[in-house]
Amino acid sequence: MAPYPILLAVSFACVVAAVIWARSALRLERSWRRLLEGSGPSGSMAVSLARSAYRKEVHTTVLYVVVAVISAAAAYAGGWPRLMQALLVIPIAMTLVWGQRFLSEADLIEERAGLERRAEEVLSQENLAPRRWAARLAPQELGEFEGFEVGRAYEAGTGLMAGDFYDVTLTGPKRVAAVIGDVSGHGIEPSITAFQVKYLLRVFLRQYRDPAQALEELNAVISAQTRGEEFVSLCLVVFDLAAGTLRYASAGHPPAWLWHDGEVRPLRSTGPLLTLNPKASYSSREVSLDSGDLLLLYTDGLAEARAGGQLFGEERIAAHIRRDPGVGADVLCKSLLAAARDFATGPIRDDVAILAVRRT
Repeated sequence: MAPYPILLAVSFACVVAAVIWARSALRLERSWRRLLEGSGPSGSMAVSLARSAYRKEVHTTVLYVVVAVISAAAAYAGGWPRLMQALLVIPIAMTLVWGQRFLSEADLIEERAGLERRAEEVLSQENLAPRRWAARLAPQELGEFEGFEVGRAYEAGTGLMAGDFYDVTLTGPKRVAAVIGDVSGHGIEPSITAFQVKYLLRVFLRQYRDPAQALEELNAVISAQTRGEEFVSLCLVVFDLAAGTLRYASAGHPPAWLWHDGEVRPLRSTGPLLTLNPKASYSSREVSLDSGDLLLLYTDGLAEARAGGQLFGEERIAAHIRRDPGVGADVLCKSLLAAARDFATGPIRDDVAILAVRRT
């Protein structure tokens, strides 16, 4: 009996399709095995997806093979013998057996995807929170202040939350205050304390013209709110354009450096760390301020950048200013941070905040 050409064409097409699906199944099988070797004991969503896709393509390959065989046999047999038709039971049985598995795997994959998506959202928020805190405590933009050029640099250490902060704010028509500080410890609580100190100080600077008085009031308030082992170092400087002076007070903070009269001089601590003694007294000191004078403030992470047993140190900071005292304030801060990075033999582990203010 002459073959049926349509059935032969169908059979050939099914063979081609079966080969394509078989090659795809082999690739998926290799991918599944590789993923399985690299996954943990509980597996992963990627492994489940690869295994499910592999099984589906095997099922499709078998289906096309069976249809190809039946179509070829029917083309020569002149019909659809019952034996040939019975071969359809194979892919149907596979569908019945694997179909429920496919659906279960799809539900499981969807559930895992949802869990992983929620986990990623939580991790994203956890990663975003420190950056947002840092943006409040050490903002990239400080605004413009008539008569002054302001520069800054900040680099977070290895801790999750920052405790370093700085601020430049107007306290009167011709008065500008600059402050930099560091709260001991790491984590959320020192970061919250730093936030409180920064914004409480803005309030006290409007009440007291003398920075030492502002520090005493701040110390009393913060001491009543913080834990006993949490200390704050802080340097506060008030520039008075009308008087042509700079008045400062420092609570146990590393010395600020002032470029004045062709020389760099340190502005050292004038009182203890905040919260060390709730009734501590602070003094303030005043120096003249000329056009071109530059003040550099920083936190201890800069001076304590380490190369083996050697620290970057205060004298290297002063020498960096002497090398080019007329450089832009922002350039000075960034070049100083770069110099500390180059000096250190490993990552700088502590937060580093640098603030420079020049009278123009």
